[in-house]
Amino acid sequence: MAAKPDDSKKRKHAPAAGGKSAPKKLKSSTDKVLKKPHKSTKQLGDKKQQPKPHVPVESKRERRIQAKELAEARKKKRKKHYTLEQELASLWEKMRTRNIAKEERSRLVSDALKKMKGKIPEIASSHVSSRVLQTCVKHCTQDERNAVFVEIRPHFITLATNTYAVHLVTKMLDNASKEQQAQFISALHGHVSTLLRHMVGSLVVEHAYQLGNAAQKQTLLMELYSPELQLFKDLISAKEARLVDVISNLQLQKGSVIRHMTSVLQPIMEKGILDHSIIHRALVEYLTIADKTSAAEIIQQLSSPDLVRMIHTKDGSKIGIFCIKHGSAKERKKIIKGMKDKVGKVARDKCGALVLVSILSIVDDTKLLSKVIIRELEGILKELLSDQNGRRPLLQLLHPNSSRHFSPDELAALGSSVPSLVTKSPSEVNETETSGLGEAGKEDADVTESSLVNEGGKKDPLTRRQELLVHSGLAEKLIDACCEMAEELLRSNFGKDVIYEVAMGGADSILSPTLDGKLETLHGVIASLAAHPKMEGSDEQHLFEHFHSSRTIRKLILDSPSFACTLYEKALKGKCSIWAQGHSAKVISALLETSSAMVHKLVKKEVQPLVDDGILKLAK
Repeated sequence: MAAKPDDSKKRKHAPAAGGKSAPKKLKSSTDKVLKKPHKSTKQLGDKKQQPKPHVPVESKRERRIQAKELAEARKKKRKKHYTLEQELASLWEKMRTRNIAKEERSRLVSDALKKMKGKIPEIASSHVSSRVLQTCVKHCTQDERNAVFVEIRPHFITLATNTYAVHLVTKMLDNASKEQQAQFISALHGHVSTLLRHMVGSLVVEHAYQLGNAAQKQTLLMELYSPELQLFKDLISAKEARLVDVISNLQLQKGSVIRHMTSVLQPIMEKGILDHSIIHRALVEYLTIADKTSAAEIIQQLSSPDLVRMIHTKDGSKIGIFCIKHGSAKERKKIIKGMKDKVGKVARDKCGALVLVSILSIVDDTKLLSKVIIRELEGILKELLSDQNGRRPLLQLLHPNSSRHFSPDELAALGSSVPSLVTKSPSEVNETETSGLGEAGKEDADVTESSLVNEGGKKDPLTRRQELLVHSGLAEKLIDACCEMAEELLRSNFGKDVIYEVAMGGADSILSPTLDGKLETLHGVIASLAAHPKMEGSDEQHLFEHFHSSRTIRKLILDSPSFACTLYEKALKGKCSIWAQGHSAKVISALLETSSAMVHKLVKKEVQPLVDDGILKLAK
């Protein structure tokens, strides 16, 4: 059968007679003109003469007013309490001024609280209303504050996660009574770990942790340790402060606690919420029980430029020391580079200074330390010499780990380490292997040699100190600063320790013989200041009579024979009888109490008669 013709195709036009298609007619430009006939000049004239409708021209001011009215109408539709917020804002502008009378402010506060009554949880999330509420809570009476507390108590958790309402919650905590604080902390039960993962909510938990007593702090922490403790908060007592004790007393499974704490702390660290002391405490407790692999992962994760945000707290500085001690050279480099332009601030902080001391004591890359840390310390050297915390990195380089400059707790913190990451001796390792490995031990055994963490630096401590202190040029600038500020440092409670260590040449005579000439200059400057005559009736005490300076000079006489000789020759020769009585007698007696035979020979002729006559008494 023949195929049917395709009907889907467009039908062609039928050809004209004779079988040929008619030629298409070309359009000319004249055709277009003919379609639109020309208008006569008369018609155009008539059109021009017709008057246009009058449209009123709006000024810029009128358009602005209309736009403002439209925006106000939209806000009224969108915000439920918009009119109330406007009234509160006008009251707030009056009550927050400084020169307002106390009675007038109290009246305005009362009016504002009456307007907000019953609506506080709803309007606290507003930027304007939250500020009004904060001012009202600050200046209202205790009864009014209690009424606000009662109204927002059921909504604590919701308000704690709001960007604006969080400020009201923290203000309420600051002004709350002990009972109200306890109620608020109990309201956080079951929500601590969730709020700590929230950028805003974590602020409220930290604020409550800072204001709470030891038992309340422990209650907040326990929720991060185990789900059992989160459900049954009465299981533990305040005496069980350490997580190790809690696990042993309650017979909890250590592996379960580690897994739970990992699931809680990991999201917090990933979000970068590292500033809060409650998180620092939880991390320290975690590292005390964690196995080698888990602890190494945490140390590696924390060893970053963000570590500088943690070292302002006691537990945070301990974590910083852990990271320096157990981190690799690459991780230490990240931490040090993260401190760039912040070394001065870290050095002045009580806890941050300990981390800086740990870095100077452990890190072997002295070129990096000189470039980042030493250079910044040199720029603010004069400020640090008399600063209680800022002087500590300098004292550590001059006299490492001295009990005179660091408290027992601080020395313990500097010597602390993560239990599972401490390098064991070969005999201890063999004993562990023969005694059998648990699950955690098997995981530790799988750790390769390359992943084992460091514990302290490999360079000789004396060599490291010389490179950081002498070769970097810091020591020379330090002696020059001491010469320039000698009198101020001698009279200072904190500066006297620095000038003493410098004048002694540091532990192990680290400044000698390279800077012997500079040290002699410093001895001469101190002796010249001490040679000033005693001024009767002067308000300022002489160096030999001042509490701090007299003790520092006495100690230098006992420990440095070269200083004792210089001081006697320049300041005391022929004048010992003047200073043999009163507070300055301790300085003169030190000349005979010193163990140096050279000093005895020099001063015996003048000082011994004072002792024989009973004018001067020597220490027994």
